Amino acid sequence: MVQNVKQIAENRFRETFGRHYEEFNVGDIYEHRPGRSITETDNTWFTLLTMNTHPMHFDKEYAKESEFGKCIVCSPFTVALMVGMSVTDVSQKAIANLGWGDIKMTFPLFVGDTLVCESKVLAKRESASRPGAGIVTVQTDGYNQDGKLVCTFTRTMLIAKIGHSVEDKVNY
Repeated sequence: MVQNVKQIAENRFRETFGRHYEEFNVGDIYEHRPGRSITETDNTWFTLLTMNTHPMHFDKEYAKESEFGKCIVCSPFTVALMVGMSVTDVSQKAIANLGWGDIKMTFPLFVGDTLVCESKVLAKRESASRPGAGIVTVQTDGYNQDGKLVCTFTRTMLIAKIGHSVEDKVNY
């Protein structure tokens, strides 16, 4: 997590988070911490809020008969949590998310597991249409508490350059 302090007046400072386009380097890896332990409530609420009716996510008796023997965490919740965990490092200064790709669920995540993730910068380039921004692509990998890869995806974002983020313009 990138945390900077910006002086806004004499003896007054404001926390800032995230990276501007210029602060990304291809090959860098950002470890997103703290991790997040998944509760049954997290899984059930997300599953039902998104109208996912597959009983593997909320029916313990049904899940007992599966190859896993218990409920599994809803895959879109895993992806959403990983995106959220990565915001302060990779997209706090994003103008827009441009897309996700290659989403793979590689190992089941269960209630009680703790998820951690990291992002590797795969590519960056200047924006052809926006001189105050650049395009950054990262690969984000999520691991359970045993170090098993549970999910991986790529994400491409339009990131503000120094002096062009909303944070650089707002003074409230």
